[in-house]
Amino acid sequence: MSTLVAVSYPDINKAEQVVETLRQMQSEYLIDLDDAVYVTKDAQGKVKLHQSVNLVGAGAGGGALWGGLWGLLIGALVLQPIAGAAIGAGIGAGTGAIAGSLTDYGVDDNFIKQLGANLTPNSSAMIILVRRATTDKVIPEISKYGGTIIQSSLSTENEAKLQAALAQTPPPTTGAMGTGAGTAANP
Repeated sequence: MSTLVAVSYPDINKAEQVVETLRQMQSEYLIDLDDAVYVTKDAQGKVKLHQSVNLVGAGAGGGALWGGLWGLLIGALVLQPIAGAAIGAGIGAGTGAIAGSLTDYGVDDNFIKQLGANLTPNSSAMIILVRRATTDKVIPEISKYGGTIIQSSLSTENEAKLQAALAQTPPPTTGAMGTGAGTAANP
């Protein structure tokens, strides 16, 4: 079962930076994300949704592959394998794209749109579904960005701990490449 966490940021680019950090951590096997989405609201109030998975493209690609394979097999039966593969790929891509556009994977789109509408101008928010995480390594990294938890499926105690970590602002680093980062003692 996945855990939902939605965090808002007073900066329009901050949620994107956090999502990129989480994706990097996922490649290091420190976190396993089911979905990571961020939403921005510009100065004019325009809300833009940034999803991690393009479902229409993924559906079209998968549909073209399966349609081409079936078209090749059926075409071979009537001695027209190339034509069958081409027709099958076209039909498969079309149906795959339609299926992808109708699929809602991960975080609910209505929830994301509602969250975006409630953001203040020039701000952003990220919404993640976490399958598992090495919290002692993930939380210090994301706490560097700050943020306010909007909603989560964490227990009240764990949500309070996460919010406390996000509320801490690390001291500015000076010198070479972050010397001193993460060396502050916990109170």
